Amino acid sequence: MSVQGSEARSPLTLPATPQPAPADPSRPRSRWATFASLRVRNYRLFFSGQVISNIGTWMQRIAQDWLVFTLSGFNPVALGVAVALQFTPTLLLSLWAGVLADRVDKRKLLIAIQTGTLLQAVTLGVLDVLGIVTLWQVYLLCVVLGTLSALEVPTRQSFVGEMVGRSQIPNAVALNSSIFNMARIVGPAIAGFAITAVGTGWLFLANGASTLAVLAGLAMMRPGELFRGPKVARTKGQLREGLRYVRGRADLMTVLALVLFVSTFGITFFTSLAIVAGKVFGTRADGYGLLSTLLAVGTFTGALMAARRGTRGRPRLRLLLGSALALGAIELGAAFMPTYLAFGIALVPLGFATMTFLNTANALVQTSVSPEMRGRVMGLYVLVLIGGNPVGGPLTGWLADVFGGRSPFYVGGAVSILAAAVCALVLLRRRERQPAF
Repeated sequence: MSVQGSEARSPLTLPATPQPAPADPSRPRSRWATFASLRVRNYRLFFSGQVISNIGTWMQRIAQDWLVFTLSGFNPVALGVAVALQFTPTLLLSLWAGVLADRVDKRKLLIAIQTGTLLQAVTLGVLDVLGIVTLWQVYLLCVVLGTLSALEVPTRQSFVGEMVGRSQIPNAVALNSSIFNMARIVGPAIAGFAITAVGTGWLFLANGASTLAVLAGLAMMRPGELFRGPKVARTKGQLREGLRYVRGRADLMTVLALVLFVSTFGITFFTSLAIVAGKVFGTRADGYGLLSTLLAVGTFTGALMAARRGTRGRPRLRLLLGSALALGAIELGAAFMPTYLAFGIALVPLGFATMTFLNTANALVQTSVSPEMRGRVMGLYVLVLIGGNPVGGPLTGWLADVFGGRSPFYVGGAVSILAAAVCALVLLRRRERQPAF
């Protein structure tokens, strides 16, 4: 399928915007097309650093969840509170982070943010290793990490286009997801056994050390080879300008609404897995780590498939709707699995559907906006993607505490199916009224 053919069928379409930078690398037609973006040196440096850093990130995520779980006496609500504190800054800062990303040098901004992330991980690790860590300290550092993430994610997402050029965005987005989810396989597997062997503190310190790989990659990039869009001068009203831009695009509004509902209510299993492992199946940290790894096998496979599709141009909207529907159906089915093994196996296709949905949504949004708006639009995208966690996190803990550990899967699956069906009907009716859409 050509890029032109994809644009003709997708409602998320804008005229191609010229890039004021060197020509994109030619798309390879070989079996190595899945890794096309790695031909770009700057992206290759970024990719290499992320491979190392993301393993550390997932080790810290598992260790942090388990630390909160143990410090609180295995209270599911406390785990939900930690998630809410970590993601609440996204509600407050993501839109402004998008404005900032459009104004400043994204590479330099990422270097500053990653330095802060390193210090956060080292601080938590030292407190834990010394045996003086308390629950309120973990909560406070969750807020710090959440603030840094709120600034980092829109900047990193919009920086992808600068590294590889517009035509390679779908492929690069999917490759980013592949390394993130490869780390999700390796990180939890290491963390599950390392927590038992040496405790959680050393995993936080290891994550801090892994951040150095990202900093090195960013420092070694060649700024002159970036595909930078027009420079956006600092003026008043830029945030409102970005919001008006999205509000005027009914296609983008529909996609963002779908992402909001699926991410807030459907994709909560990254938090609820610890609850299912401990409360439903009676396993310890290693059992939790294995469930996380099985989920990551599916997400990693889904990311690789998305990278392959990314070489064919912009994805279709029907893929987004279909993957959201599949995600909900599989999640609902997983909730009824009677044994630990059956539940774990069901996580593989659930991870595949989840990553197909997330990559498709990201690529559709990024390839449908003009470069000077990309930071602000991605700030809004991150807000709807992550901003629901302050609601979804405590809701997951409350559901598990009151109705049992499986209940977040029941609710998440049902809401995802309903959201996909409603958005499909909205788009279908719009197409009937406006055939050119």
